[in-house]
Amino acid sequence: MSVRKFIAAAVLAVVAATGLSACSSASDPNVLKIGTEGTYAPFSYQEGGTLTGYDVEVARAVGEKLGKQVEFVQTPWDSIFAGLESERFDLVANQVTVNPERTDKYALSQPYTTSEGVIVTKADNTTITSLASLAGKTTAQSATSNWSKVAAGAGAKVEAVEGFVQAVQLLKAGRVDATVNDTLAVGEYTKKTGDTGIKIAARTGETSKQAFAARKDDTALIADIDKALEQLRADGTLARLSEKYFGTDVSK
Repeated sequence: MSVRKFIAAAVLAVVAATGLSACSSASDPNVLKIGTEGTYAPFSYQEGGTLTGYDVEVARAVGEKLGKQVEFVQTPWDSIFAGLESERFDLVANQVTVNPERTDKYALSQPYTTSEGVIVTKADNTTITSLASLAGKTTAQSATSNWSKVAAGAGAKVEAVEGFVQAVQLLKAGRVDATVNDTLAVGEYTKKTGDTGIKIAARTGETSKQAFAARKDDTALIADIDKALEQLRADGTLARLSEKYFGTDVSK
């Protein structure tokens, strides 16, 4: 048997052992290309020149279950779905919040994160105490994010930014009144920076679930990923990664 045939047989054996089919990148069936920001800690970010984070590690674990090599394509959030649709990669792993619009447009996996939204203001702000308080205010959000829709739905004017760090910069400079984001991302930022210039002023009252996203017609890939996530949930991997990054199990 040639080396190439031996490698192909080995990959098929792994896939067969996990009960998963062989869906993947059209250019190489043994590679799963994944789009992610690489700037959204603690989910997807650079540390010492290496891409890491909760979403990144979960995606790598899924790749192992699929018997595939995982390749990440770092892409700004606001163009990440365009990259998926143009087939630059097979999957988005970047805290994609499940909502009706995305469910209609993309094939979404079962959720692997559950969290809630919070409203962040400057520490001395006393005017924003609830989601309703955002009416007439200006918030900084990634334009295509779920949190942008939450802020706009509350009556806020949304100023587009590339990510949470930039939103905080505008907030502290007094150019916006608030930013709405995931409580896990906000907690990671304050833990790492010790920034006392901002605070969580209120909660949105919404629980969100995050999933992997593929193209709408790629249901076979999502079916495989769901099986892999079920295995990772059963063997404790999702709980372990959750504890590593958040100190609690956010995968439930």
